[in-house]
Amino acid sequence: MSKTCPECGNKIVGRIDKKFCSDGCRNGFNNRVNKDSKNLIRNTNNRLRKNYRILETLNPNQKTKTSRAKLIESGFDFNYFTSIYTTKVGTVYYFVYDQGYLPLEGDYYALVKRES
Repeated sequence: MSKTCPECGNKIVGRIDKKFCSDGCRNGFNNRVNKDSKNLIRNTNNRLRKNYRILETLNPNQKTKTSRAKLIESGFDFNYFTSIYTTKVGTVYYFVYDQGYLPLEGDYYALVKRES
């Protein structure tokens, strides 16, 4: 009984449990199968990376204050952050890795950098 490659249809030669005729076919098949989930992860990571760069640029001295308008103008997306830190008194900081922001009154934000 001869098996055929699910990617290209060529005959498979070699080990009995071999599923593809070559590494190229195996990679092509798996890339196509995983494309949607990889796009989601890539897009999410790109948004997190962009948010991080914006916070880092606006907060060069580890602690500052900025407006919501300035963050949005820079392309910041408030839907993407990596963690939330709540202090003992209930203050909620949002972090993109070690760069954080705290919503203040009047559409302003305190920007902070977490010490490593």
